[in-house]
Amino acid sequence: MLVILIATNTQKLASFTGLFAGVLLAIYVTFEAPLSGMSMNPARSFASAMPSRIWSAFWIYMTAPGLGMLLAAEMYLCAKGARGVICAKLHHHNDKRCIFRCGYRENQKT
Repeated sequence: MLVILIATNTQKLASFTGLFAGVLLAIYVTFEAPLSGMSMNPARSFASAMPSRIWSAFWIYMTAPGLGMLLAAEMYLCAKGARGVICAKLHHHNDKRCIFRCGYRENQKT
């Protein structure tokens, strides 16, 4: 989440946000999953836990993503301040106004 926030709020990196997300996903699947057995799909984790009736670590699949995103957002906000947060919309390069009324074009720093 932190990488996505940095990319979407940096004019030179914004167009590569999808690439950054894809690379991170590939790294997680390639290196992290074999080491820890992690799953990025809560439905898959639920489907494995239900027949085995082992729920001891299932809670982490439901709480960690939200908590991780909140932590990343807070870290970004502390580092950049409120004025550093522009908008997470990926495509601002057209003649349509942003539905979030974020002022992206007016506030974008190069």
